[in-house]
Amino acid sequence: MHAAGDISVFFINEEFVAPHVSGRQLDRLLAEGWRHFGPRFFRYSLAVHANEIRRVVPLRIRLSEFRRSQSQAKVAKKNRDVEFEVGPARVTAEVEELFIRHRTRFRQHPPDSIYTFLSPDPDAEPCEVRQLSIRSSGRLIAASFFDVAENSSSGIYAVFDPCESARSLGIFTLLAEIELAAEEGKEFYYLGYCYNGNSFYDYKKQFYATEAYDWEGNWHAVERNADL
Repeated sequence: MHAAGDISVFFINEEFVAPHVSGRQLDRLLAEGWRHFGPRFFRYSLAVHANEIRRVVPLRIRLSEFRRSQSQAKVAKKNRDVEFEVGPARVTAEVEELFIRHRTRFRQHPPDSIYTFLSPDPDAEPCEVRQLSIRSSGRLIAASFFDVAENSSSGIYAVFDPCESARSLGIFTLLAEIELAAEEGKEFYYLGYCYNGNSFYDYKKQFYATEAYDWEGNWHAVERNADL
């Protein structure tokens, strides 16, 4: 195992469990590089990917400056025929069936359960979590889950039907969440993490108005598709 690129950042690896946080507290945690799956909050500055030590880079979008790229506009156009609904997070049998189809995409380490990412009471623990449901001719083809804080929103996880891969539903649900947050007057949308160098997270580097966290309390504007 060896280091890839610049990893000149001290190692942070922290977690805690909280059954409830307020919208204001969640804003502060997200701004300090924290994420959560259910009530488990965590942050780490280094990770192993492709047998290399990589710097972990938290990302967010400054919504007042966001615009779609040409490729993202094409994704939105491809999905003009779908219906979507936003409401409290609900893990129904239909969502679980979609998750089972979605997990077949993973060649290694497929997630065991949707509850790997959500609490048993997902709309209320540990904060307000909403669900975006995408349907085609009444059939659920994608569902994504995102936090709603006082001044920001944050994507948690999305599942989609692999048979609908031509629709780029992962990007489409992200765009919908970003634009919903902007309509609600939020300042930031948090994209989660990427790595320095190339990885399966590179799609998160494709958004305009992205900022990256330096693990020293600062966020910096970065160019689209930058090697972070």
